[in-house]
Amino acid sequence: MSDVDRVIQAHYGQSGLFASIVAALKRMGKDVNALEPKDLAPVDSFHVRGLAATVELGAHAHLSPEDHVLDVGCGLGGAARHLAMTFGCRVTGIDLTPEYVDAGNGLSGLLGLQDRVVLQQGNALELPFADGAFSAAWSEHAQMNIADKPTLYREIHRALRKEGRFLFHDILQGAGGDPHFPTLWAANPEASALIAPADFRRLLMSLGFDIKLWEDKTTEGRDWFRKRVAGLREKGAPPLGIHTLIGAIAPETLENNLRNLEENRIALVQGMVEKVG
Repeated sequence: MSDVDRVIQAHYGQSGLFASIVAALKRMGKDVNALEPKDLAPVDSFHVRGLAATVELGAHAHLSPEDHVLDVGCGLGGAARHLAMTFGCRVTGIDLTPEYVDAGNGLSGLLGLQDRVVLQQGNALELPFADGAFSAAWSEHAQMNIADKPTLYREIHRALRKEGRFLFHDILQGAGGDPHFPTLWAANPEASALIAPADFRRLLMSLGFDIKLWEDKTTEGRDWFRKRVAGLREKGAPPLGIHTLIGAIAPETLENNLRNLEENRIALVQGMVEKVG
């Protein structure tokens, strides 16, 4: 494991995560044997705009029960479970952080989705899957720690069959300068590797992807963060949320992410590309 991988795992990893989530759900009065996906959304939709962004992007996917989807940087598997429940497809997720994978598989078990959603620990730069194994790929807020983006997207391209779709929702570099740290994805600049939107487009096309959808969601993300930060300032942290995943630095990271959006230091893009080469 590289030094960067260790830094990333240290940033995201929380011991006893599954037990912490279950305990929080019980404090909220939830029956853990009769959960709905929305009950988990405060913690398993670990990206800007939460579950709403996943639902919105998923509407472009045109998935069916015959599809097998790869979720790169799956986290706790919130998006994977949404896709499986909404479209009946199978989803295999991969994430660098073992605590996320263990907790995510536990949550899938609570929802009875363990046969359709399987998460495994691994490195996105060396996907342990055969060429053309998947009809679609998915990624939300995973690439911001990965400097070797050509290898990342080359691996996703390889794992897709011809005409396979890759859907993404990502934080990119804004025109306003380097982000304020810590952020949701990195405690310091050394762990961050953002790419500018124009460079991202060029990279995807150079690897054999045809762009089918490209939407800037920066304004929507900024408005979402304003509400989240205002609620945190007024009411404090809820029983279940981002702080469950990243601990005591959560308030500072939320404030910084709002600053980064307001100062145009980060941008949000939602898109879909198709493998043509």
